[in-house]
Order: sequence, then C-alpha cells, then structure tokens
Amino acid sequence: MVKIRLDPADEYMHALETASNFNESMYFNGYDPEQRVGGFLRLGNRANEGHAELTTCLYLPDGRVAFVYKRPEISDNDAFDAGGTKFEVVEPFKELRTTYTGKICILDEPLQMANPREAFTNNPWEECEVDWTHTGVSPMYGGEPVNDDDTPLSQDHSGGFARGHYEQHMAVQGTIRVGNDAWELNGFGLRDHSWGPRFWSAPWYYRWLTANFDDQHGFVVSVITGRDGRKHMGGMILNNGEYEHIHDATISTDWEGDDSYHTTLRATATTPKGTYNITGKVINLIPLRNRRTTPEGEQLMTRISEGMTEWTCDFVDHPGYGLSEYLDQIIDGQPVGIEG
Repeated sequence: MVKIRLDPADEYMHALETASNFNESMYFNGYDPEQRVGGFLRLGNRANEGHAELTTCLYLPDGRVAFVYKRPEISDNDAFDAGGTKFEVVEPFKELRTTYTGKICILDEPLQMANPREAFTNNPWEECEVDWTHTGVSPMYGGEPVNDDDTPLSQDHSGGFARGHYEQHMAVQGTIRVGNDAWELNGFGLRDHSWGPRFWSAPWYYRWLTANFDDQHGFVVSVITGRDGRKHMGGMILNNGEYEHIHDATISTDWEGDDSYHTTLRATATTPKGTYNITGKVINLIPLRNRRTTPEGEQLMTRISEGMTEWTCDFVDHPGYGLSEYLDQIIDGQPVGIEG
C-alpha cells in the first residue's frame, strides 16, 4: 500500500540524495489587493550541481515588474540561504519568514524577459529588500508518497519533477523596498515545498492556478500533462477554512501575441462536494525560461509564464488574487499546450 506522509520535520531540509538533479525548493507568493503589489520568491537547492536557483519577482502597482534570477554557488543542502535569499521556519506548519536583499532588474515591459540576456542588459537595476512573514490559514496539503510502513518507495512516481511536495494557503505581512519606493504588504498567498529529482522539462506542459480570496477561501488547481497526453489533475478548494480535494478539472485559455501568452482563462474544479466555476484575468505577466540538453543530445526549451491574476469563483462574492503559472515546452516558437 502507498500512503502520503507529512511530518513537521519535513518543514526542514532533507538529506542530499545521489541523483545529479536532486532539488529541494521552497516557493512563496503573496499579494496585497489594496496596494496592488506582491509577487513571489523561490529558492531551489541543486547542491549536486553546485548551485541554487534563486528567483525574486515583484509585481509593482504601476505595471512594472522587478525581477532577478541567479544561480548562487552552494555545496550542501543544509539550509535555504543563498544569493541574498533566506527562508526560515519559525514554527512548522504555522509560520515562516522569507527575505531577499540584493539587486533587482526593473522592467517597464515584462515580456522583454523572453530574452533574459537583453532584458538584464538593457534595463536598470535597483537595490531591493523583501521581508515577509507567512502565517498558515489552512490545513496542509500533500507530502511524500511512502509504503504503508513509512519506508521509501522503490520507484519515483513523480515523473522526474518533485517526489515530495506540499502546499498551504497563507496570510502574508511584511515589506517590499525597490529603490526609493517601499510598500507595507498585508495580504494573502500560497507556499509550497518540494524535494527529489527534478527536470523542468519533465512535464510536457502544466497549469498551476493559485488564488486567495480571504483567510477562509482560495484554491489551487493543477493540471499536469505528459508527452503521451495523459493528464494528472489535482489541487484543492479552500472553502470556509477547510480543504476539498480536487479530482477533476478543466481549463480553457485565451492567448495573445505572436508568442502566445495566456490572458484570460476559465476553469472548473470538481471535488466530492460539487463542481466550482473559476474565471481568471491576467493583470501582468512575465515569461521565464529554462534550457537543457538531454543525455541524448536533444535541445529543450521550457517556458514558465507567470501571470499575476485576478480571480472570480462561484463560492465567494468578491475577487481573489494569485498566480496562474503556465509551463510549456516550446516547439517551433509555440507552447505545446496551446490547444490543451
């Protein structure tokens, strides 16, 4: 029998495994709807490759995006602390603190990040400080699949993306400073933690929709599609402070521009209690990319389009906010999931 294990110890670092692409990462997003400011921070440790993956992305009220990606050197998996980013567990499953201090690139036109070398060269940089406290408002969702006796599985069923993974809706308070501008953030967000071997090119495409409406309502809708066309659907509806697990979902998307970026979307999410209808309108979007050459010599380019999105859903009477993350392999300049 297989079960999902999640212990308070999983909030901390896991033992570094031998897989060359072993990754342990945490991700935090947050948005203040009153000030129209927020974003996300991510740090992924790839100690066997000698570096971490650091991302700080801030959506500013005037439509600019402040963004930085870098690969600071690391030699172990002892902490999330690299390149100016630090994540601390204050109390497992209840409170965490995230900080970033360093330079950040200011993009008047966030779509320029489709070519990161040019975007980082041709846009100004400012000093940046982010200091957020995240407090759980929901139960935990997820964990690591193990045998019934808690021993590890003999096979990784994640498809090379994240063997262990959990998420939680959060309240977010703190500060953002970019150059001479500063904001006190008071809003909501989502965090996740994953560990295990990871290639960004493992899924053919996926859609990851995250939303907070208040401290009692939100959702995560996840649709992951493999090269063979098989879909894995999951996530949860946060309704009156309790999670309803999603077992079926649909997503339809409107696309814009020659490079086909998502602009609006409609989704359904079905739980044991019924089907929920969701609509999302992208407020601002930045495209990120990952390039990799497979052992067989195949050149792969993965695009992750990060859209700060305003959401409506039929279980709550006011809008919510969060990210619509669209990952696609890019073939002949187009996302493979555009018809999906």
